[in-house]
Amino acid sequence: MSALKELSSLDLAALVASRVCHDIISPVGAITNGLEVLDEEGSEDMHEFAMDLIRKSARQASAKLQFARLAFGAAGSAGAEIDLGDAQVVATGFMENEKSDLTWEIARHLMPKNYVKLLLNLILIANQCVPRGGEIRVTMEGEPKSPSFTLHASGLNPRIPLGMKETLSGEEPERVDAHSVQPIYTLLLARESGMVLAIDKQEELVKITAFPTE
Repeated sequence: MSALKELSSLDLAALVASRVCHDIISPVGAITNGLEVLDEEGSEDMHEFAMDLIRKSARQASAKLQFARLAFGAAGSAGAEIDLGDAQVVATGFMENEKSDLTWEIARHLMPKNYVKLLLNLILIANQCVPRGGEIRVTMEGEPKSPSFTLHASGLNPRIPLGMKETLSGEEPERVDAHSVQPIYTLLLARESGMVLAIDKQEELVKITAFPTE
């Protein structure tokens, strides 16, 4: 039996939790470092540096947590809908701390939560495709209850991360761990939502699509 089929709901939850914790550790650690500097006797310049570090890191931690709450959390009861305006706010806040700019070209609607969670996870994948920075453009076609998403990740030397194309197409991943769980989780969200994923390199950009199976 494949490793993906053997992945239990408890293991999936643990791996996703590990992924979220990994993302939050860096800004929280920076806050701790800043507080340690404040505790020491030092110059006014060091005091101001520490305060700037704490402010910036606190904003980053808050943005990452708000994003993770929608992208990975329960976000309401089964069958709940999420305001795409709220999704845009948390996605914009998250991307402010990344190298790429987010261009959100989707009107505000109420949308079933799994579609919204899928869209936010696709933004994470698109961000990995432009590690040196660029632009991530997000568009949608169709109705909120049966959408199709398209993301274009453009920038300097865009690339598809190793194994990403295979995972999103449903092939068995080489490993299932906290590093690889996010695209796996995205695939599972797509299947739950009755959607198919595709990712392709096109000259100066990477195109990611999610569309209904029917």
